[in-house]
Amino acid sequence: METIHIYHTNDIHSHFENWPQIHRLLIDKRQAHIAAGDAFYLFDIGDNVDRSHPFTEGTKGKGNIRLLNEAGYDAVTIGNNEGITMSKEALSSLYDDAEFDVILGNLVDLDGEYPHWATEYKIYETDRGTKVGVIGATALYKQFYATLGWRILPPREKLIEIAEKIATQTDIIICLSHMGVTEDEELAKACPHIDVILGAHTHHLFTEGEFVGNTLLAATGKYGDYTGHVSIVFDEVRRRIDNMSATLYPSETLPVNDDDVQNLNAVLELGKQAMQEKLFYNPSPLKQNLFAPSPLSAFFGRALIDYTKADCAIFNAGIFLGSLDKGWVTKENMHSILPHPINVCVIPLEGTELLKIHELSLNEDWPQITVKGLGFRGALMGAMIYERLYKNRHGQLFAGNREVVPGEIYTLATLDMFTFGFFFPSLQHAKKDYYMPELIRDIASDYGRKYFKESSAPSKHNL
Repeated sequence: METIHIYHTNDIHSHFENWPQIHRLLIDKRQAHIAAGDAFYLFDIGDNVDRSHPFTEGTKGKGNIRLLNEAGYDAVTIGNNEGITMSKEALSSLYDDAEFDVILGNLVDLDGEYPHWATEYKIYETDRGTKVGVIGATALYKQFYATLGWRILPPREKLIEIAEKIATQTDIIICLSHMGVTEDEELAKACPHIDVILGAHTHHLFTEGEFVGNTLLAATGKYGDYTGHVSIVFDEVRRRIDNMSATLYPSETLPVNDDDVQNLNAVLELGKQAMQEKLFYNPSPLKQNLFAPSPLSAFFGRALIDYTKADCAIFNAGIFLGSLDKGWVTKENMHSILPHPINVCVIPLEGTELLKIHELSLNEDWPQITVKGLGFRGALMGAMIYERLYKNRHGQLFAGNREVVPGEIYTLATLDMFTFGFFFPSLQHAKKDYYMPELIRDIASDYGRKYFKESSAPSKHNL
C-alpha cells in the first residue's frame, strides 16, 4: 500500500491574512510526509489572484506567483479572476516565473492552440511508481473570454475527453475544477475515470469531502480560511485505490510564526511601492456619498459617458469606498476607492425596456442591500446614480437630450455586475458589449488624466 497526500487551496482571492499560517502548514506537512516515505502533492484551484488587493495590483499578479513558488506548489489551474480580470497580455506573462505547472484544458487561443504557459494535463509519478494524472478546467465565461481574445471551451465536456484519453496511462486521476459545485457533481456522475475533484468557484466547503459515486469531491471554501487534505491509499498489487478520505485544517487553529508574518509583510510592501505612481492632479476634493449623488459620482458618471459614448449611464454609489482629496492622485488612491474587478458594458435598449430598467432602479430597498460577489468588493449597494438619464418637470424620462419613447433605441452604460440577472433580469440576455480589459478604476483614471491636465498642478515655485 502507498499513501499519497494531496493538499489543496482555492479561492484565496489575495486574502493574505492567513497566508503565513498556510505557508508554514504546507512546508511542515511536505517534510513530514516525505520523511515518512509517502507521496505529497500541492495544488491551487484558482482565484488565488484578485486585483482588489494592492499587492496583487501593484505586482500585476506576479507577487501571488512568488508566494505559490515559495510554498512549493506542484500545479494550479486558473479561476475567472486570473482569466477575465486581466488582459490577454497580462495573463500570458503572469506565470513566467512559475515553478509549478498550470493545468488548464479548456482555454485556447483563437487559432485553437493551447497557450504556451499552460498544459492540457500532467502525469506525475510517485517514487514508488504510481502514476497520478492531473487535469484542470475553469468556468465558462464565453463572452468575456472572447472579448479578451481567448476561446473558452465547455469545461465538463473537455475534462471528460482528457480523462478518457489518459485513463490507460494513469493509476489515479485528479481534477482541478474551477467550475462550481453543481458542475463538479455532474462531472463526477458523467466520468467515472476521475477519482478526486478538487473544487472551487462557488466557495463551497466540504468538511470531510463528499462522494458522488466513487468520486471524492473536496473544497476549502474561500479566503484561505481552510487548507484541504485528501489522503489516498493505493493498492500497488491490485493497481487500484483502496481508500480515500478528506479533511480540513482551519487557519484560525494554526500557529502563527512571527518570522513568516514579517517576511510576508516585506513582500506585500513591494506591491504598495509600485502603487505610488502619480496619475493626475485633482484640483478640488471629490467627496463620496453612499446614499445620494456626490462630486465623486458626478466625476465617474462623466468618465463613463466620455469613455463609452453611450446615451446615458446607471451605476451604484456603493462602488466608491472613499473620496479623492485635492492634490496628486496615485494608483494607490484610485485602487483604494475602486478596488473592484468590474468592467463597464454598453447595452442598446428599446425605449420601453429602458423605461422598465429605470423604474426597477428606483427600488427604495436597494441602497441598503448588502452585495456579495459579482466582482463587488464593497458592502452596501448605495444609491443608484444616473448620468444623462433624468425626468423633466412633466415626468418624462430623457436619455441625454432625447426623450425615452417606445420604438427608439438608446445606449445604456452600466457595470457588468448588473448584467448577471440579479438586479435587472432582462439585462442578462440582452445584447451587450463589454469593455475589457479596462476596469472601472482604469476608466476613471484615464478621464482624470484627460481632463485634469498636469498644468493644473502647482509648480515648484508655488509649493
